[in-house]
Amino acid sequence: MRDAARVVSRTLGMLAAEIKPGAVPTRLDKMAEEYIREQGAIPGFLGLYDCPSTLLISRNETVVHGLPIAKPLEDGDIVSVDCGAILNGYYGDHAYTFEVGEVAEETKQLLKVTKECLYKGIEQLRTGNRMGDLSYAIQKHAEDHGYGVVRELVGHGLGKSMHEDPQVPNYGRQGRGKKFQEGLVIAIEPMITMGTHRIKQLSDGWTINTVDGKPAAHFEHDVAIVDGKPDILSTFDYIYEALGITETV
Repeated sequence: MRDAARVVSRTLGMLAAEIKPGAVPTRLDKMAEEYIREQGAIPGFLGLYDCPSTLLISRNETVVHGLPIAKPLEDGDIVSVDCGAILNGYYGDHAYTFEVGEVAEETKQLLKVTKECLYKGIEQLRTGNRMGDLSYAIQKHAEDHGYGVVRELVGHGLGKSMHEDPQVPNYGRQGRGKKFQEGLVIAIEPMITMGTHRIKQLSDGWTINTVDGKPAAHFEHDVAIVDGKPDILSTFDYIYEALGITETV
């Protein structure tokens, strides 16, 4: 599963250098499909639930599940790129929200806090803890900064299927829910909004937007419990290398 996750990690790293003003999402999608196949893997999203694309590309007020379109990215956009791959029968699935050109400081802060939420959740993935401990850690950090936490969409178990039990909410109560056990693998993916947590689905049957039109951010890692502690199977290191980022969460 680490190998499958790293296929996605490398793909996001390859795309990182391409995500700039003027980049066309449909072209990014084609590049991702070709790159995944070159690694001996299969795109994990393409055809799943009739998904028409390799990537889900969500801009600004789109929380998740945005379909790649021909409209170029613009300076000041933020864009969540969610990607999946299948290698040796196992899925990798993770996401990163990129800045496009010069982004407003308040938007940069949303991205920073959302990524911090991801790692706050990961810290709680230990044997003996419960799902509510992980969910609460994400919710508290987001709401302490005045942000909304999407309720209707959740992370998930991961393995030979893209979506397995258990569901992984980004809100909850400490001490509640499924107790974590050795060997569990889940995709943790905070979806955090600058305004209301309320969302709506567009007529294409995929795109999920914030109701108030304010920006949303989305980061995702695949994480296993190994020796009682979280082991992050995916990595953002390829993205950081491509973008020259040295200060990370």
